[in-house]
Amino acid sequence: MTLSAAPLRLSTADADFEAQFAARLHWSAEQDDAIEQRVKAILADVRQRGDAAVLEYTARFDGLQADSMAALELSADELKAAFDGLPAEQRDALEQAAARIRRYHVWQKTQGGETATYRDADGTLLGQKVTPLDRVGIYVPGGKAAYPSSLLMNAIPAQVAGVAEIIMVVPTPVRGSVATGGDGGAGAATRGERNELVLAAAHVAGVTRAFTLGGAQAIGALAYGTATVPKVDKITGPGNAYVASAKKHVFGTVGIDMIAGPSEILVLADGSTRPDWVAMDLFSQAEHDELAQSILLCPDAAYIDAVQREIDRLLPGMPRAEIIAKSLNGRGALIHTRSMEEACAISNRIAPEHLEVSSTDPHRWEPLLKHAGAIFLGAYTSEALGDYCAGPNHVLPTSGTARFSGPLSVYDFQKRSSLIEVSQQGAQQLGRIASVLAHGEGLQAHAGAAEMRLVD
Repeated sequence: MTLSAAPLRLSTADADFEAQFAARLHWSAEQDDAIEQRVKAILADVRQRGDAAVLEYTARFDGLQADSMAALELSADELKAAFDGLPAEQRDALEQAAARIRRYHVWQKTQGGETATYRDADGTLLGQKVTPLDRVGIYVPGGKAAYPSSLLMNAIPAQVAGVAEIIMVVPTPVRGSVATGGDGGAGAATRGERNELVLAAAHVAGVTRAFTLGGAQAIGALAYGTATVPKVDKITGPGNAYVASAKKHVFGTVGIDMIAGPSEILVLADGSTRPDWVAMDLFSQAEHDELAQSILLCPDAAYIDAVQREIDRLLPGMPRAEIIAKSLNGRGALIHTRSMEEACAISNRIAPEHLEVSSTDPHRWEPLLKHAGAIFLGAYTSEALGDYCAGPNHVLPTSGTARFSGPLSVYDFQKRSSLIEVSQQGAQQLGRIASVLAHGEGLQAHAGAAEMRLVD
């Protein structure tokens, strides 16, 4: 069967543009009821039975049989051996990517992320104390592909922030098995396979402990702790619908980074970039998942036609052509706009995860762009570079949440405590203010505590 990909063609001049545009953007974050019930049952079981439940679900969903949790824990020597066993080119790429990501996050940490104080004229000290989380859990997906880049992007900012223990979980599912609760995908292998590049990335990023666990059971183990898996303070990293649902359910017991939806790219083009580059950039997100969304906004109709021709030409040669075709046919769009200004306005409405400004003068348009997880400026700045090695984090808000949230960062692995040291002189003024407000709220003990420190 010949595959084809025809993203929906829209024009902002069409009378029904708004309706069609809204329908194409729609993606429900609501989880299937059956998944919700299954995840609740898994989490409850892990909470009650700990390691025994984790072993049972790992065997059932990931097809990985183990007599004990010790068999699922990866030693530091194994991680280093994975790194040492890689081709030199892959070792160098991991180390260079890690160095760039670390350098960026070290810089980020100095931009307001430190403990700092100041004193008022009366000697009162005010400020903040910034401390790292004690222990975090990193979920690395392992279903339809392996993601060493995800490991680097989650673990390195945690390490830079000063987190003492970084616990990694990564599924090693049996390809081709029917995985109803894990993170597995289809394939040809007959057993769970460890991805050496992921293990090597864990070594490079300084992971403290690592387990071959996935799915809701891995989230439960990290959130509640078992006899073997330590309880963490926060869980970060993407996963499938079961992982997302489990993270939602354990939030409050632990912190989480975000509930991620399907991956997204929006290319805002003025028609100056080679159309095959833009077609491949659209593919770069479409190949993630059938639900991924790839959109082109451009005021040049002839250029949009050229991009479609490149989609047709390049698709047959893509190893993940079937996934790309389903994504572009189901959720992709090529939108003709009246102007680049209108394209920028539509981009702000979408608030995409990844936004490429493919223009001869991207800095002309960047001030008009308010909402995006990451903005890639210029024809040479492919989104793929941000995914792997540019430096800024690739864990980004999806489904329009870039309107109110941003990338994973050092700050996600730190917390702030307020510092207050009131001098005797300062207590005289502050005490009178507090007394008035406390009486107004009917909280006499609050008022009394402030009034006792007043000097008559």
